[in-house]
Amino acid sequence: MPRSPATCTAPPSTALLTVAGGQLVAVPRAAPERVRRKRPASGNPYLRLLATPGARAFTAGNLIARLPMGMLGVSAVIMIAGSRGSYALAGAVTATGLAATAVVAPFTARLVDRYGQARIAVPATAIAVLGSLALVLCVHHDAPAWTLFAAYAATATTPNTGGMSRARWAHLHRGDPAALHTANSFEQAADELCFMLGPVLAAVLCGALFPEAGTLVGAFLLMTGVLVFAAQRATEPPPTPRTRTAVSPLRTPGMPALLAVFLATGAVFGALEVVSIAHAGGAILALQAAGSCAAGLLYGSLRPARDVHRRLLLCLTAMTALMSLPLLATTSTASLPVLALCLLLAGAATAPTMVTGMTLVQRATPAGRLNEGMTLSVTALLGGVAAGAATGGWLVEHAGTVSGYAAPMGAAALALAVAAEGGSLRRPGVSGGSAR
Repeated sequence: MPRSPATCTAPPSTALLTVAGGQLVAVPRAAPERVRRKRPASGNPYLRLLATPGARAFTAGNLIARLPMGMLGVSAVIMIAGSRGSYALAGAVTATGLAATAVVAPFTARLVDRYGQARIAVPATAIAVLGSLALVLCVHHDAPAWTLFAAYAATATTPNTGGMSRARWAHLHRGDPAALHTANSFEQAADELCFMLGPVLAAVLCGALFPEAGTLVGAFLLMTGVLVFAAQRATEPPPTPRTRTAVSPLRTPGMPALLAVFLATGAVFGALEVVSIAHAGGAILALQAAGSCAAGLLYGSLRPARDVHRRLLLCLTAMTALMSLPLLATTSTASLPVLALCLLLAGAATAPTMVTGMTLVQRATPAGRLNEGMTLSVTALLGGVAAGAATGGWLVEHAGTVSGYAAPMGAAALALAVAAEGGSLRRPGVSGGSAR
């Protein structure tokens, strides 16, 4: 009588017999699957951040595109002043470009939110690069002065690459305040690094090669970086079509007060830059950027604040106190090493203040308008830089460089006063809770 299938079939764990090397050996019927052990999570918050799928690719492209931010303005000044022999003309041209950016940048960011980063950023960057190339041609062929203004104004279409990168982090880590805190700190440190290395690279290229080299290399890096960044479609936030009920970031509670704080903070940077260049040369400013970069990275490793408005007040208080150090140093001694140390320390409050402010901007901005909200804050910052530079220059000319260092300290105190009086910043949706 034949045996049933149940008795003929060996259980899964039954071994099979085979001959190997002249001996009868038993082997498992099915090899056991390997147990995949999870690697222990890194204790470094930045390594965890960059371990996000796709993060390294879009970060690499963004850093390449962001480096020209610190190059193109300096390169234009060197190129125009060297060709026309007028720093006044060079300054006026770059100031015109800054004013045009303040007008065009929010509109560009609005299009990015509505149609997507890749669809808008690439053609906008192409227009800006053509503007830079036109400026080179106008300077090289000794074109009329008005053509320089027109060409440099075309660079205002440059998209806010830092804002687009922050928008990607906010999309990838929505609902995770700790990761967003680290991401904002990383982005601010990247800004400081680019503004620290960009002017040096521009000066070297223009001096070692030819006056137009800095602008040409900067334009090439900008276009290349944006193309690499835009190609990373997997991490791109989805576009948000415009609806009739969409609320402008300018109308959201807390945003006007935040923009006023960014305006005053920008005046700190603009005044400090002009006064320091007049007093000790531009190279010393790298120390302030280095202090800010290091502080930003350290700040990102801390826990995010529960009450972000209170943290902003603490950061602005520290900035006001630290900005008094260069004034005290130049008043009490003429030693450049002492001033350099004070500028290094003064930069320590810059990145934490910017990170905290950007966090509040992210929470106050309506969903789907994040690029526009952050670009508005950058526009306010640039406006403050222009006002601070003008104020610092006037003080240097009429009262001397020592008294000029009172301008950044006063601007920091103004930012603190505005933040303290901004009652709308204390709303639960702005000062606390989870980020969008």
